[in-house]
Amino acid sequence: MIAIANKPLAFEEFLNWDDGSGRSFELVKGVAMPLSEPTAKHEDVVDGLCRLLNNHCQDFNLPYVPRQSKQVRLNNAPGENESSRKADIVVFAKDEWQRMRQSSASAAAYIPPPLVIEVVSTNWRDDYRIKLNEYETLGIREYWIVDYAGLGGVQYIGSPKQPTVTINRLIDDEYQAARYQGDATILSLLFPRLELTTLQIVAMIEG
Repeated sequence: MIAIANKPLAFEEFLNWDDGSGRSFELVKGVAMPLSEPTAKHEDVVDGLCRLLNNHCQDFNLPYVPRQSKQVRLNNAPGENESSRKADIVVFAKDEWQRMRQSSASAAAYIPPPLVIEVVSTNWRDDYRIKLNEYETLGIREYWIVDYAGLGGVQYIGSPKQPTVTINRLIDDEYQAARYQGDATILSLLFPRLELTTLQIVAMIEG
């Protein structure tokens, strides 16, 4: 069911909009569209990964602030109504987060954040295709696709399918993908000292 507003919503209006249902929404060309509720395993991975990154940023005094389930404002063509994605994890620049702390506006990625992470669910094509193109166009430096259950197509995670983390790095305005599986250390330009593997992420749902 589509939640209907009286008129197309701008991004800031959407952040303050509430239909009273308690559901999560994204903004699609000015219209609030409801999202499917995540599974418990999906929630465990998002929560575990966000806590791990937050601790890492604090331990190494990095200029980033990881947060869960934040809206990311997308680019829109001139005259086109605005759109957004509700990303599983958004890693904000610390300066931008501090700026928002001084504001009464809702916390969201009004400007492109350094990193966005999406945890794959059954609509994996959105993560590997549509969102990748949106985040690339937005100029997000790194986009992680965390496919903890190996749901993605063979062209993205290989055969036989297995849990995979894909790190898309923005190089010359295009994403270059690196695929990590098993106990291979995930390499991130934003977190060069991070010691993390796909197996460790999968273990977040097995504890």
